[in-house]
Amino acid sequence: MDEPCAIDDSIISFQSEIPLPLKNAMNKFIEKYPNWDQYRLIQAALAGFLVQNGINSRPVTRLYIDNMFAVNSFSSEGSAH
Repeated sequence: MDEPCAIDDSIISFQSEIPLPLKNAMNKFIEKYPNWDQYRLIQAALAGFLVQNGINSRPVTRLYIDNMFAVNSFSSEGSAH
């Protein structure tokens, strides 16, 4: 019998179609703030949505705060995260 594989539950990958206006806005944001990338932006947006809609989780809140309020969050200079 095969043994189950160990899975790292802390990171998942998914593919999703998004409406063109969201894609364009995301690209403009990343161009303006190059220390952000699509992964950080999606992570911050998802964490923010969950926090604002009643998910009471310290780790989720921490992700939101870390992404939104890091020292270089909205600096227009810098390297990708």
